[in-house]
Amino acid sequence: MKVILSIKPRFAEAILNGEKLFEYRKQIFKRDVSTVIIYESSPVCRIVGEFEIEDILVDEPDVIWHKTQAHSGIDKVFFDMYFSKKNRAYAIKVANVVRYNAPLEFESMANSSHPPQSFMYIRDELKER
Repeated sequence: MKVILSIKPRFAEAILNGEKLFEYRKQIFKRDVSTVIIYESSPVCRIVGEFEIEDILVDEPDVIWHKTQAHSGIDKVFFDMYFSKKNRAYAIKVANVVRYNAPLEFESMANSSHPPQSFMYIRDELKER
């Protein structure tokens, strides 16, 4: 299964450039997901690429930071603010990144006109790029 994940432009670009190998989340998928479709949020508002999920780490935020900081693409202050008051953190390990030749409209990938706040499951057959 695939998901469309909303990612801020600077983090999406860092993933696409290979600088950011972990995407952090406060909540994670309940279904078995193998591929993430990258929806670059405002002001870009386009689907720009995808990556395979190599692994999903889950632990206390400090443990996740210790394991992933070298390839986090963010600093510790931002990480701590993002996970403040959380006792569990998720780190999606990025693999096999593909940047699309041309960004796509959200509607071309999903049966919805509204991008997800966090993520949205999509059927594999919707993604034939």
